[in-house]
Amino acid sequence: MAWRSPRFKCQVGCGGQHRCCCIHIFNDDTFRKTFIFSKLSQRAEGLCVFLSHSSPNIAKKFHAGHLRSTIIGNFIANLKEALGNDVIRVNYLGDWGMQFGLLGAGFQRLGSQEKLRENALQHLFEVYVQVNREAEQDESVRLAAAEFFRRLEQHDQQALLLWQQFREISVKEYRRVYERLGIHFNHYSGESFHQSKIQDVLTSLQTQGLLKTTEKGTGVVDLSEAGDMSSYCTVLRSDGTSLYITRDIAAAVDRKEMFSFDEMIYVTDKSQSGHFWQLFLILRMLGHSWAERCVHVPFGLVQGMSTRSGDVVFLEDVLDEARNRMLQNMHQTRTSKELSDPALTAEQIGISALIVQDFKGPLISDYKFNWDQVLQAQGDTGVFLQYTHARLCRSATLSTVCSSSHTQPARLSLTRACIPRYDEVLLQSALELQPRYLVNFLITLLHLFSCTCSVLASGMRLLGITPVQKM
Repeated sequence: MAWRSPRFKCQVGCGGQHRCCCIHIFNDDTFRKTFIFSKLSQRAEGLCVFLSHSSPNIAKKFHAGHLRSTIIGNFIANLKEALGNDVIRVNYLGDWGMQFGLLGAGFQRLGSQEKLRENALQHLFEVYVQVNREAEQDESVRLAAAEFFRRLEQHDQQALLLWQQFREISVKEYRRVYERLGIHFNHYSGESFHQSKIQDVLTSLQTQGLLKTTEKGTGVVDLSEAGDMSSYCTVLRSDGTSLYITRDIAAAVDRKEMFSFDEMIYVTDKSQSGHFWQLFLILRMLGHSWAERCVHVPFGLVQGMSTRSGDVVFLEDVLDEARNRMLQNMHQTRTSKELSDPALTAEQIGISALIVQDFKGPLISDYKFNWDQVLQAQGDTGVFLQYTHARLCRSATLSTVCSSSHTQPARLSLTRACIPRYDEVLLQSALELQPRYLVNFLITLLHLFSCTCSVLASGMRLLGITPVQKM
């Protein structure tokens, strides 16, 4: 007897009429289940996951280097939500620290409100570059920066108003870029949000005998097993201002109190692995057992990302380049003439290509970026993934999506072996927080028949890819 899951819902918006939405060919009991997470989702449902990712620095344009954190975090959030987790997506902005002392002091001397209105982030970027260059040669500039940051930490009204202006401008710009990527956040937080907890953290460290003062007057925590200061972490400058690690400790404690999460995940590049080792260790030393459920997901660097005009600095340059190259490729095909909005489709496919290229290997690995490989119409690429999905949406016949060298029994055997593995692939992806298992699985679906379309679309959405139906 044929079986169709009563819970299986079309992911491509066809209202259940498309043949791709129905699982109706399997008789084996092995296939008598829904494909979406089954037992794994039952175990995970109701858990609260706090996810921190993307985290660009305010007062700077969105650097292309933050793309990996953004899309990896989005994948993990999508996956956790599909498992039944309550995911709190937080963009923990770099909005505090000595660099804002530099920027604030520099803007007071070099900044222009008129230029800020014309092109805010570009002007702030120019001011920061100039004042940073001056600080390398002039001690008075460094002292002015330290004084501005001290005023921020002491909640000086004038300094805070200028900083707040920088922050609001930045978040407005970032929201526009995230909208292009199809990514949203529940909260735009930042290091500044947890300033009130810093003194509590320092008091706890001192009360428990963990905070030590060096001869230079800095506050440190001894991390060595032997207690001989062979490994330590500085948590307080000699002038009494906080550091990145201090603010991260305060943020972690504050988040636990506010959200009572079951798991907290940080997505940053692998250069910060040592920082998170220190963070989690200090939290455990303070007696926070929940620190065992804090996870750092590290990733490698992308090398050689550039546009035709030269080296890429900003993410929008990358997105524009992907869209324009894809649009040019589409103009050479007949199908692009049928599209109501070719530019939007080119944007979605271009972003798909970037995501698949990024997710094919282990996240920890560096990789070299090559536009020709990324935008190939054939092979293990986001372009081919989208092309196959669009083709499946147009036609549900087996012959249109499978190579002629396969016999029908062989195709059916391959399908039976592959599609039910979706649960297993998602389990492996969830356990290791690695998208490559899902990417590789979806690639194997490219040559199967039309009932794979819903699974293909669902998997693409988890990766942060918007499936297209025409291209």
